[in-house]
Amino acid sequence: MHILLTNDDGIYAPGLAAMERQLKRLGTVTVAAPATEQSGVGHSITFLSPLVCKEIFDGDRFRGYAVEGSPADCVKIAVAEFCPQRPDLVVSGINGGLNAGINVLYSGTVAAAIEGAFFGITSVAVSLEYDEHAQFDTAATMATKIIEQILAQKSARPQLYNLNIPTPATQGASELRVVPMSVQRYGEHYVKRKDPRGRNYYWATGDPPPAPTEHETDLTALQKGFVTLTPLHFDLTSPDVVRQMENWTFSL
Repeated sequence: MHILLTNDDGIYAPGLAAMERQLKRLGTVTVAAPATEQSGVGHSITFLSPLVCKEIFDGDRFRGYAVEGSPADCVKIAVAEFCPQRPDLVVSGINGGLNAGINVLYSGTVAAAIEGAFFGITSVAVSLEYDEHAQFDTAATMATKIIEQILAQKSARPQLYNLNIPTPATQGASELRVVPMSVQRYGEHYVKRKDPRGRNYYWATGDPPPAPTEHETDLTALQKGFVTLTPLHFDLTSPDVVRQMENWTFSL
């Protein structure tokens, strides 16, 4: 199996290194990651300027490619130029911080996995709850085991998955829940301050948190300490509304 590994925290991120070590048990790994941190860039791509890439070594060992671009750039150029063969799997992570709820839409980590899915390759985004003492090796072992089980049970069609691991799951027994992505709104508040020159600036607080829901989602399951796995798709069409609109009439 040939695996393309990327992330949005950058080529030197500990989560990327931990994931690389574990994925080598499954096959050959090609690493292509941003040269600098690209958190929150979503699915941006570079097309108005050249995409600079550099080979990175760990001592004498070739580590992978540092790409002066976004996570999506990394997947695009790696599939086109760097991988010795078309990847069988794309893994993005391990991200330092959860990517759940509507944060999925902002996440560079998830965007890289989506880019892999654009190519028709099964892709998995992997994120670990932020902690100053995050157990990336434990999370990578857990994620690789889950990925193995996904590959063994999924249909033949390529699929896109979002995997989130809360801190308690790396410290003791936990369970995995297959849950939908929460679409609850949050993060509406800003703190207003003045800089030394008297100019106003605003700092996003991330508050208030999403409102609780009666049905289980990735956010509610993570709050309970469960590992969450969410199958995603990138077709944003609303099929129900398309059907409702079939008999509408328009004039131009």
